Order: sequence, then C-alpha cells, then structure tokens
Amino acid sequence: MMARILDTARDRGPVEEDSTAPLEPMPLGLDIEARRAEIDERKLGLDRLAKLRAELAKFDYAAALLSDPINIRYATGSRNMAVWTMHAPGRYVFVPVDGPVVLFEYGTPVQMEAQGVFNLATVDEVRPARPWFFFDSGPRVAEKVQWWATEVISLMRQHSGGNNRLAVDRCEPWGAQLLIDAGFRLFDAQAPMELGRAVKTSEELKCLQLSVDVADIGISRMRRALRPGITENQLYAILHETNVAHDGEWVECKLLTSGERTNPWFQECSNRVIQPGDIVAFDTDMVGPYGYLADLSRSWVCPGRKPTAEQRRLYEIAQEQVLFNMDLLKPGLSFQEFADRCWHIPEEFIPNRYAMTLHGSGMVDEYPNLAHVVDWEAKGYDGIFEENMVLSVESYIGEVGGKEGVKLEQQVRITATGAELMSSEPFVDALEI
Repeated sequence: MMARILDTARDRGPVEEDSTAPLEPMPLGLDIEARRAEIDERKLGLDRLAKLRAELAKFDYAAALLSDPINIRYATGSRNMAVWTMHAPGRYVFVPVDGPVVLFEYGTPVQMEAQGVFNLATVDEVRPARPWFFFDSGPRVAEKVQWWATEVISLMRQHSGGNNRLAVDRCEPWGAQLLIDAGFRLFDAQAPMELGRAVKTSEELKCLQLSVDVADIGISRMRRALRPGITENQLYAILHETNVAHDGEWVECKLLTSGERTNPWFQECSNRVIQPGDIVAFDTDMVGPYGYLADLSRSWVCPGRKPTAEQRRLYEIAQEQVLFNMDLLKPGLSFQEFADRCWHIPEEFIPNRYAMTLHGSGMVDEYPNLAHVVDWEAKGYDGIFEENMVLSVESYIGEVGGKEGVKLEQQVRITATGAELMSSEPFVDALEI
C-alpha cells in the first residue's frame, strides 16, 4: 500500500466565536462512567500489589519504601497531587513482602478521609506523612528527617523478618544515611518496580485501552482544528482539554512542533503560528484515566497547501519503520534479536534518529527501552518480549539540516500471535481528506 501523508488542504473556513456567549463544557467523546464501570478497581489494585511483592521477594528484599508518586500509585492505587509530589516528596508508602502496607499521606485526617485512602483494599494503615523537604521544613530539616527515619526504622524492624535489605526509589542522602546507620542495606527499588510492571494485568489492559481511546478523541479534535493561524500551543491545548474532561491526569512533555521546528525532534510547543503547508508533528505522552499512558505520535500537513513530494517521502519512510518493526513483535523474541532484525535506518537519517526503537508503556514510559542496533554496545540490554506487554513503537525521520521531519508512533499490546494495535485513530494512509 502506498503511504499517503494527511492532506488537509480542504478549506474548513474560519471559526467564529461569540465572546459574549457562555462557555459550554466540551462534549464527551465516550461515556467515561460506563467505561470506568468495566474496570474492577479492587482487582486492579490487589493484582498490582501482588506483582510488586513477588518481585521484591525475587530480589530478596524485605520491603520497599516508595516516594515516587508513580510507584505509590502502582502499589496502592492512591493518588494525591502527583505532579507536585514529584518535586515535593510529601507522601510515601512502606510495602513489606510480608506485613501491613502503611501509607504515609500528606494532609490532615479529615482531608485523607475525603480522598478515600482509608477505604483502599491495598492499604492496611494510613498515617500522617512526616515530610522533610526544605519547602515544608525550612531550617528544621535535620529534626524532621529524624522523625521520618524513626518510623521507617520501626516498621522495618517489625516486619522484615530479620532481612535488612530495603528497596528505596527516592531518598535524599541525609535520610538514607540514617537508615544505613540503623543497619539496613539500601537497594534501588526501580528494578523490581519496572520488572513487575512490564507485563500488564487484565485490568491494567482495560485502563491502557481507555487512555488510548481518550487520546484518539483528542487527536481527532486536533486534526479537525488544524488550520493556518492557530499556534502550536493552542493546538496542543486541545489534547489537555480532552484528557482532563475524560478524567485523565496530565501530559508528560509538550512535544508538538510545526514547520522548521519539526527538525530536529524534542523541541517543545511554542507560540509559533502554524502556516499553510507546514508539517505539524506531535507526541501525546498523555497520562490518562487511572494514571495510564497513551503514547502516540502523528504528523500532518496544515491545510492551505498540498503536501510536497519531500514531505510525502519523509512520511512514507517513517511509516515504513513503524509498521516493519511492529510486525517483528511476538512473545519469546529477545530484545537483541529484535534490534538485529529492526528496519534499517537509511544513512542520512541516522544522526537525527529517535532515541530508541520502542519502549514499554504503562503508567508512564516504562521498561523495556530498546536501543537501535547502532547504539546497542553503548546502551542496549537483553530481555524477552512477553504476552500482555504494552509497547510504543517509535520513528523520527529527518535529515541533519533538513527543513522538516516526521514523527510517528503506535502503541501496541503483545498477544500470543503478535502486536495488536490499540489506537483507532489511523496513520494517514487510511484517510483521504
């Protein structure tokens, strides 16, 4: 099939707005409450916790002490100011292999009750957190960290069974030192966390599909809104609005560019006004409902001028890379075998290649992260693809010094027979506009 870049040259006409009219809520593209009813939240949480504990046991860790809000969400199902606590670690959870899960929550008991944390099947006890970052503690950091350490040490001594190996994801050195001084050995919690998250449970797959469905609605709305005169930021804001309106959470990166800003990749949104005939390329990086990722990329041409031969050429090459690599995926294939068999990037596009061939997708970008064969010696590692892994297959095609580039990406689930596409918002060879 001959790939076609999206031709949006048809004039959709100006959009007139009445500044005196009241703002109307965005119409929902799906029945979010009906879709949520299909997901067993209790099973979702308990299955994830069981997988985490199994991984901790494999590493011979007595427990995990988690402060990263993504890890807290996975272990307990609780969310509270996730983006803020990424830089202000005001909540944490103690997860022993055998013993009670203790969530240290930010806020008063009344606020915790409103958040519903006392009703979680995954949490045995909720205590007020003892944060000790400077914004909260000021000159009392040394005092506050002692309070924090006293509780953690007590829990380890009660529930470690004599095992002094504690997995920790984020901890400032002065806190870590207190745990070491108490006789505990600290290890990186990300290994058991990421490995445990790699293969998705049945309820996680429902969450991921829901997030992709929401992203598809946002992508469709963006495509219909694309016209000369709209800025990159205005166009990308449509994805945020769609996500939040459908009970989604945040977008990881503002990766939407147009025209010459599409080359090289990894430039974030700006107030640049999109012109007729510009390539517009974006990556959703969208954390949607239940905190699960929809990671899709599309590239279009702005209405007002038909795609050029060069734009079509770039698009066809990018699409070929994604489709070829998707076709390779199956359970039992090793990461090294995949890298060796991957689509061969033409020499002129290697310097500007995307950072990876594919990566896992779960709550955010997750294990595995597969290097190109040309990067294998420096960055590659082996492993095995398994059924019910969810992956995002990447391509960026643009020459060094070239005018524009094309970014494409599809999110897939590994089934017994291969890669199953999760997005219904197609690559543009399925469209004539």
